Amino acid sequence: MTLSTPAATSANTPGGTLPATPDYDAWPVEVAIHNVSHTPRQVEVRWEDGRVSRYHSIWLRENAADDSTVNPATRERILDLSRLEDWPTVSEACLDDTGALEIVFAPEQRRLRFHPGWLRAHDYTHLAELDAPLPPATLWKGSERDAPTTLDARDWLDTDDDPLAPDACLESALEAVIGEGLVRLRNLPTEPGSLDAIARRIGPPRATNFGTLFDVRAKPDPDSNAYTSIALPPHVDLPTREYQPGLQLLHCLENDTVGGEAVMMDGFAVAEALRERHPEHFATLTRVRWCYANTARTTDHVWYAPMIKLDDDGNFDEVRIADFLRGPLMAPFEDVESAYAALMSLQRLLREPEFALRFTYTPGDLVIFDNRRLLHARDAFDVGQGGRRWLQGCYLERDEARSRLRMLRRAHRRQRVEVLGQG
Repeated sequence: MTLSTPAATSANTPGGTLPATPDYDAWPVEVAIHNVSHTPRQVEVRWEDGRVSRYHSIWLRENAADDSTVNPATRERILDLSRLEDWPTVSEACLDDTGALEIVFAPEQRRLRFHPGWLRAHDYTHLAELDAPLPPATLWKGSERDAPTTLDARDWLDTDDDPLAPDACLESALEAVIGEGLVRLRNLPTEPGSLDAIARRIGPPRATNFGTLFDVRAKPDPDSNAYTSIALPPHVDLPTREYQPGLQLLHCLENDTVGGEAVMMDGFAVAEALRERHPEHFATLTRVRWCYANTARTTDHVWYAPMIKLDDDGNFDEVRIADFLRGPLMAPFEDVESAYAALMSLQRLLREPEFALRFTYTPGDLVIFDNRRLLHARDAFDVGQGGRRWLQGCYLERDEARSRLRMLRRAHRRQRVEVLGQG
């Protein structure tokens, strides 16, 4: 049985209707399949532009779009490969009259069709040639730029709720946040609380012990250094959490104080400089677990983690740098001195002017930055001359930015399908 699919996942061609895809996305057929060949465990696809792709039979069987493989209502997989009678193999492979790949799988003798646009987009034999699904991290130093990437966001809230509606400003903002770790929006409303609606254009804010929206301004009896007028050193927020917030938004409502200049620096660029200059200290900070603690009057958040975290490919994943939120180091005895030597080497790097990007907040400005990558700081400001500095902040997750950008790119693919007359 073939799934009944919306326009986003089906396409009408002179030969008939292209098959469903195992997701809700749209996959334009930019290059058609020229011919196919197969062995029992592999299918080889030759495309019109000369590319040759190979797919394993088991991979194809698991990624079929029929209702024995995925739930047609949710597009979630229901197939349990281990319940098949035997390893799925290919007994027939050909092109149907729509240009789709048609395969008969043994021992089921099940005939299934595969959308050529989807196959091309998921060609794992040419991973290096596939378009990157999200912008890669681009490291930077403050000395290399005059200001953050800045966008006019006066229409940020003038939009409908369609997640597939194109939005050039939002898309550019998310690309900057994911790629550079930072973007500045200008000309936003300055009403208190408007940050909630601004943030929800990306995703739901994350509540913490500081609330969902929090005010960053000097106040009596503060429970954080942020709620004073003193200078703050470069840091990330809430490294005291098992999963520290991925994104932070700071929205300027008022600012006519003397001082208080904002400072941002790319923590990945700082870590890379440490790796180049002091590889032994870099290795120590990726290994030794530090204590991060926020032991306030009403909460007691503590977590242990390395200061620099790499992913499985050795790329930067996160930094946890916040001197005023470190508890006592609880490391093996033989690691203590090397850990502190590495820490001081990093601290000296943080004072180098080349890493710092400095700017002043204007009411209506908002910065979005990767809180697991970017370090933020500020100069002290004077509240004794009648001036006011009021920022409202909130946290989101990296996942929300990635999901939102994928949805915007899905909208582009849907438009492309329509232009090609496939939907």
